[in-house]
Amino acid sequence: MARRLLVHTRTTAYRHDSIPAAIVAVRTLGDFDVTATEDPAALEAPLDPYAAVVFLSTSGEILTRAGRERLAGYVEAGGGFVGVHAAACTEYEWPYYGELLGARFDRHPEFQPGRVVVEDRTHPATRHLPAVWEFTDEWYDFRANPRDAVRVLACADESSYDGGGMGTDHPLVWCREQGAGRVFYTALGHASEAYEDPDFRAHLLGGISWAARLEKGSA
Repeated sequence: MARRLLVHTRTTAYRHDSIPAAIVAVRTLGDFDVTATEDPAALEAPLDPYAAVVFLSTSGEILTRAGRERLAGYVEAGGGFVGVHAAACTEYEWPYYGELLGARFDRHPEFQPGRVVVEDRTHPATRHLPAVWEFTDEWYDFRANPRDAVRVLACADESSYDGGGMGTDHPLVWCREQGAGRVFYTALGHASEAYEDPDFRAHLLGGISWAARLEKGSA
């Protein structure tokens, strides 16, 4: 039986043109039964049927008070949560969400090629990747370095692109545990083309599978 995913793509701030391609990618990544929605009421309903909730380039304040309570309870009780790209630009007014995700978006330079340095190649999201992964994206800076609170899987090499603002230690992909739940975040995924890239697709599949407990291992 396919594992169910709730993919939420609501935006109240910047909206990425890649969202339709991203939804198609998640639907075709693996043996998942995907419900894609922008309705905040979907997060107010019981989330127990889902193996993971995916915030796919969401932005701004997107949840109701009841939705916040439902999502927090779901993760604390053992549910999986995945944030992709602009998920870090979401729910700035909800302190718990910043803790859940691990960091909040600050700024980014222009979309350009750069290098991802894979720090941990034992995780399902990164074990297929080369030690240095050439990629093109918006290289997100965060308001604070999340390293002390997360398991960093990959970092941005700021010497490989213009405009980086975090310095030599620039986490880009990580995972963590929240209560009994699992959380995975990747800052990559700005452009539609990313969702056609085999390495990125495998990266996303690995992160979702881990958060949904289809892959073993702790954060």
